[in-house]
Amino acid sequence: MTNRLAIAILIVLALFFALDHWLLHWGAPLFLARQGLRLIEWLAFWR
Repeated sequence: MTNRLAIAILIVLALFFALDHWLLHWGAPLFLARQGLRLIEWLAFWR
């Protein structure tokens, strides 16, 4: 992954979270955090 691509992905993600915070009110960061915890618990089961 090049630096330009990494920066572009970072900008897109930051814009999405800003849009979600100020306009959409979907709660995307909380949803992603909960799904991340579920993934960690699932992976711990298979350990």
